[in-house]
Amino acid sequence: MKNAVIGNNKQKANLIVLGAVPRLLYLLQQGSSSSELQTECAVVLGSLAMGTENNIKSLVDCHIIPALLQGLLCPDLTFIEACLRCLRTVFISPVTPVQLLYTDPTVIPHLMSLLSHSQRTQEYITQIFSHCCKTPEHQTVLFNHGAIQNIAPLLIAPSYKVRMQALKCFSVLAYENTQVSMTLVNVLVEGELLSQVFVRMMQRDQPIEMQLTAAKCLTYMCRAGAIRTDDTCVVLKTLPCLVRMCSKERLLEERVEGAETLAYLMEPDVELQRIASATDHLVAMLADYFKYPSSVSAITDIKRLDHDLKHAHELRQAAFKLYASLGSNDEDIRKKITETENMMDRIVSGLSESSIKVRLAAVRCLHSLSRSVQQLRTSFHDHAVWKPLMKLLQNAPDDVLVMASSTLCNLLLEFSPSKEPILESGVIELLCSLTQSESPALRVNGIWALMNMAFQADQKVKVEIVRSLGTEKLFRLLSDPDINVLMKTLGLLRNLLSSRPHIDQLMSSHGKQIMQALTLILDGEHSVEVKEQTLCILANIADGNTAKDLIMTNDDMLQKIKYYMGHSNVKLQLTATFCISNLLWNEEDGSQERQDKLRELGFVDILHKLAQSPDANLCDRAKTAMQQYLA
Repeated sequence: MKNAVIGNNKQKANLIVLGAVPRLLYLLQQGSSSSELQTECAVVLGSLAMGTENNIKSLVDCHIIPALLQGLLCPDLTFIEACLRCLRTVFISPVTPVQLLYTDPTVIPHLMSLLSHSQRTQEYITQIFSHCCKTPEHQTVLFNHGAIQNIAPLLIAPSYKVRMQALKCFSVLAYENTQVSMTLVNVLVEGELLSQVFVRMMQRDQPIEMQLTAAKCLTYMCRAGAIRTDDTCVVLKTLPCLVRMCSKERLLEERVEGAETLAYLMEPDVELQRIASATDHLVAMLADYFKYPSSVSAITDIKRLDHDLKHAHELRQAAFKLYASLGSNDEDIRKKITETENMMDRIVSGLSESSIKVRLAAVRCLHSLSRSVQQLRTSFHDHAVWKPLMKLLQNAPDDVLVMASSTLCNLLLEFSPSKEPILESGVIELLCSLTQSESPALRVNGIWALMNMAFQADQKVKVEIVRSLGTEKLFRLLSDPDINVLMKTLGLLRNLLSSRPHIDQLMSSHGKQIMQALTLILDGEHSVEVKEQTLCILANIADGNTAKDLIMTNDDMLQKIKYYMGHSNVKLQLTATFCISNLLWNEEDGSQERQDKLRELGFVDILHKLAQSPDANLCDRAKTAMQQYLA
């Protein structure tokens, strides 16, 4: 059987269909089988597992995994190695549920104890660990069973395969894991710090796979806060190593992994972004990611060419991600990116590619560049970027929607030339629908974009926003559990209630509901920022001609304003005083009656007190308000 199936997928499938697997597993588990027979069974099963994904599914369905794990308890090393080899082949397949390694809690500690038995057990077990560590829970289980102490010595094992698999283990253990990363920093391997072992593995004379994986380990330790971003092992070793991986001499998958890891490394750190953008002409080097997929030297290999053509979209995705990371903070870098040949056209075509991952990466890149006032005024306008962006917003998955709507928020800022055409394209309905989303991030972006749109807008736009959103939805957003949604909704309301004719018009149609909503917020358990924004809205209402009566006839609200004038927080005192100042303003009709009523309610005494405030702004504002009585 063994000789029949080696290298022959058709024969493997035939044997599986004929029911060989249960029979082999039976012999493997029989106590009366000799260890030679058990080993031969494990070898044949291992060979069957080398076939197609369907073969693996059949093996897993026959419960091969518990049977092989049981086999690891035998004393015979050759048999153990055959079981491990088969387990390794089964577990590295994407169709195998990795959870099966963790079902029995005795398995992981037993595998740790087998690590010292032979070079083969080391290679197979570390490979199993690196493929089966997919979640923070898996990381914790391996960490608690001594993965670090047990695997660290293998980094200097004589066998390259063992060193490589051990290195891969550390990269999956450290990824987004502070506990593991903080522990790794202090680990010594034969008197040398682990980070230095990784640095040595990144040297140019090491195989590319090793350089890249060691760079990932240091990247993950850095992102988890265990290594500083200005540490020489990051700035002088890891970053240059990852930039090297982006060069067109490297294979497609190396370029993809190099670019994505580099993007992750420098995402939060502007200094690393500046260093990277000045290393080896990186910005120009990434432009090659959009050109012919393979480097000239590899084209002789037709299989390789076929593979690269199928995976060229991964290169584009990686380039967009890296551009997004590079340009997230620095204006000069953004300029450099947009001036790279045809860059804006590439982003625009990326927004409509068939691969969802490319679309997401392209919109991330666009979002990063849209943080620049200069780019919004120039390249974004020249390329009418808003058109494909609006198309992308029609029916995209949530992660794309979040990025696309964030970008749209920036395109709707008042100095952006795209604001006008976007308004004319009927975007308001779309944004109003986002505010009703289950996802808080989408609700925030929807309301944020409306807030930007309402800023200094003409009456027509404001009326359209209120009509589309509907007062009921607007007030529901004012009681949203997400603080960001609440703040942006207050921002929208504040922008809607600016300039007198607009204030009076909106308050005449929706005044009662707006006053109720503001009362609820001032009564509720909210942060200073929320209450400050609410008082700013009141101050705007107090500036209206007819709208101010809604405050003057509402004694409950006047008492609240009084309370906040005496609050311990200066910001709230300032905005509450500003509100009263607007009500007292004497160039307007009815100012005498208002001044008399507010005097009776004791506001003048409070203003006197505030005029003595140690805070200069508050003192000035109180004096300005009091001058209205003198005029």
